[in-house]
Amino acid sequence: MTSASLDAQSPADTPAVVLTIAGSEATGGAGAQADLKTFQELGVFGIANLTCIVSFNPNDDWNHRFVPVDQQVIADQLEATTAAYGPAPDGQSVPGRPVLDTVKIGMLGSPATIATVADALGGNRFGNVVLDPVLICKGQEPGHALDTDQALKAQILPLATLVTPNHFEAESLSGLEITDVESLKAAAIRIHELSGAAVLAKGGVRLEGPDAVDVFYDGETLEVLSAPKVGEVAVSGAGCSLAAAVTAELAKGASPLDAARTAKEFVTAGIRNRVASGAPFDALWQGGAR
Repeated sequence: MTSASLDAQSPADTPAVVLTIAGSEATGGAGAQADLKTFQELGVFGIANLTCIVSFNPNDDWNHRFVPVDQQVIADQLEATTAAYGPAPDGQSVPGRPVLDTVKIGMLGSPATIATVADALGGNRFGNVVLDPVLICKGQEPGHALDTDQALKAQILPLATLVTPNHFEAESLSGLEITDVESLKAAAIRIHELSGAAVLAKGGVRLEGPDAVDVFYDGETLEVLSAPKVGEVAVSGAGCSLAAAVTAELAKGASPLDAARTAKEFVTAGIRNRVASGAPFDALWQGGAR
């Protein structure tokens, strides 16, 4: 027996495998970078397939500079990942080899990318598809942004098993104005009715009051998740990390509600231990709970 095999983990110790399909955010605070750091902190093996490159422009009020990844490159990434970690060709499990069953969808950025990702999702049976529905990317041409929003709702939302919209996205998906906890509850219920997915609607610091409030609803259970606000300004990566934490917990076998509770605690600790920079926003630190 070789030393490599002696050092190999037993199947019981093999971490769950999770995939994020998302954009790269150059400052490291959000996007795929935030997802991978969250996955690592929560003990799962993270993979990132990139859809676009976003770099804030310090010479233009830190607006987004958005560059899509070529469609064939996106398709190639998805092909490689699912071939490596998807089910065996005969459908049988392989001892010691984890199976990729959980995926998080972040920024897609264009109707073409949405079509590519929807095709890949449709060709693989994932047990958990967590959609963080990034509907608007600052810097995109308005008409293009609207086309992207409509494509996301038509092609990706129906595939989701859990959706994590922020305040703006929850208003857009539900068609409701959200001004308080009650309207956030109503929006979560409406989004579930439209999609069939469990919903974790993020109110965060955008609702008045001392607490940062999110609402979970899965068609049966309606629960308000709250924690004292840490400042009154949104922190970069909070939404990405919340969805990524939910994804990690689902991959480990948690129920959607328990995953949401754990994610809320994880993100609150990360906001409390935020990282400052020369940018006009702080970033969540995924190691904040240590």
